[in-house]
This record gives sequence, structure tokens and C-alpha cells, in this order.
Amino acid sequence: MLLQTFLSTIYHVFLPISLPVIGGALLRRFRGMDTKPISMLALYVLSPALIFVALFNAQISWDDITNTILFSIINILMLWAIALLISKMFALPAAERAGLTMVSTFTNSVNYGLPLVLLAFGQAGLDKASLYVIVQMIIVNTLGVYFAARSQFSVKNAVLSIFKMPSIYAAVLATLAKTLELQIPDALYKGFTLMADSYSPVVLAILGAQMVSVKSTVLPISYKKAFWAGILLRLLAAPVLAYITLSCLGVEGILFSVILVLASMPAAVNAVLLAEQFNAAPQFVSKSILWTTLASFLVLPTILLLLQ
Repeated sequence: MLLQTFLSTIYHVFLPISLPVIGGALLRRFRGMDTKPISMLALYVLSPALIFVALFNAQISWDDITNTILFSIINILMLWAIALLISKMFALPAAERAGLTMVSTFTNSVNYGLPLVLLAFGQAGLDKASLYVIVQMIIVNTLGVYFAARSQFSVKNAVLSIFKMPSIYAAVLATLAKTLELQIPDALYKGFTLMADSYSPVVLAILGAQMVSVKSTVLPISYKKAFWAGILLRLLAAPVLAYITLSCLGVEGILFSVILVLASMPAAVNAVLLAEQFNAAPQFVSKSILWTTLASFLVLPTILLLLQ
């Protein structure tokens, strides 16, 4: 019975997700698809539209908001502390320590998580996920830079980077429109919905292309301890910590399931961009992203099975 449910989850949730991922990987491998302009389309057009539509229609309470923010803060601080402890145990140099911290704390909740939640939990799940993603965007653009390069961290630049994210403005506009009970013209709303519906296949194709682009290099011996620590922390320890934290906060229902799944996602692709920019062991980070993403096709169905 469990095996049948597990296979059913893979068939109904992960097979649909895998098709655009495979398509993007094939386009990158054989046609040399450049993901940069498509990523800009997703970031500046499709993602804001998705966030706006989801939050405008969302049934979100103040408890949902406070629990999501509290969980995000507590979770990242715990993972950060564990990553630092492991770094000291293995006497990792500064670059590997920064890389392990990013792999452990930042998840691919946007390109991979939102489409997964939509398929697994429907529109109600996407409503909750959109709130979580907004919080994560703020954290990545502040603490993410701090983790990657503490010596180059600037509070001013971190704050400015938040206001450069169009999804933040979409969230603010959706909140205002919902609070003031504004009526959006039907034609305009249909346009937003059209763009929002395009988000999932586009970003999954980008994910597939990015996986092919990740350099599958042989890591130096000094990196291997950090690599395996990052894999285990991201895919095993993170879900357990998320479960304990959510239980302690008293979170229940679909919000519990959605946050648990998003907190258990593989390492974020954006982590390698920060690692390359600040020389925080980019080889180790890129390989961790590749292998946590591949392993997630077994780990995440198991988590969804246990949530049923």
C-alpha cells in the first residue's frame, strides 16, 4: 500500500514536473540555450504576476503570516548554527564554511518549490507558499550576502537589493488591493493570470538547463567532508528540524505541509552565484546543488507520502 502511494505521488506530482525540467536540460545540452534572458522574464514578469494573483486570492490569516516569519527566522538560525558547528568539527577553511552555510540554509523554493506545491496541494497550497517565498527572498538577499562574504557585507546594499526585487512590489500591491477591497478590471486580471500560469513550466525548464550547466567536477579531498555534510544537512537534517520547529510553533493543516516541503527542498541555484561572486567554494556549492536536486526526486516524494 505504501509503495503504491509512493509511486502514485511520483506519477501525479513528479512526472509532470520532470517533463519541463528534461526539456530545459535537452535544450541546454543540444541547443546551447541561454537561460539568462529567460530567467529575467521569469524574475521580472512571471514571478511578480504569480505572487500578485496568489496573494490577491489567498485566504491568509495573521497567524499564517506570523508563523511563517517566525519559522523562517528560527529555521535559518538553527541550520546556520549546525553548519558552523560542523565547520569547526571538520576545521573547514573560511570559503568552505561559507559554502556549507549557503547549501544548508537556502532552498530552491521558487523555481522548484512553487510548481511542486501547486501540483501537490493545489491553489490553497500555493497561497501559503507565496507568503513563504516572499520571506525567503528577503532573507536570501540579506543573510545570503552576509553568509557568502561577511567582509564585503553592507546593510545598505542588502536593503537596496530587496527593493530591486519586483515580486516585493507585487506582494505589496496585492496586499493593498485585497485590504482596500479593490476591484481589478477583468481584462487586466486575465492578463495577470495568463502570466502567472506560464510561471511553472518556464522556471522548471530553467532549472533543467541550470542542472546541465552545473560543472560536475571532481572535488578536492578537502571539499569532500563539506560536500557530504551539506548533502546530509540539506536533505535529512533540514526536514527533521522543520518538522520539530513547526510542531513547537503549533502550526497545523496545509500551512504545516507546505512549509515542511519548501524547507526540505534542495539547495538553491542562487547559492552558486553568490559563491562565485565572493569565492565561497563555488565548485563545492555547484556540485551540492546538482546532487541535492537529483536526490530530492526520492526525498520529496517520501515526505509527501508521510504527510498524507
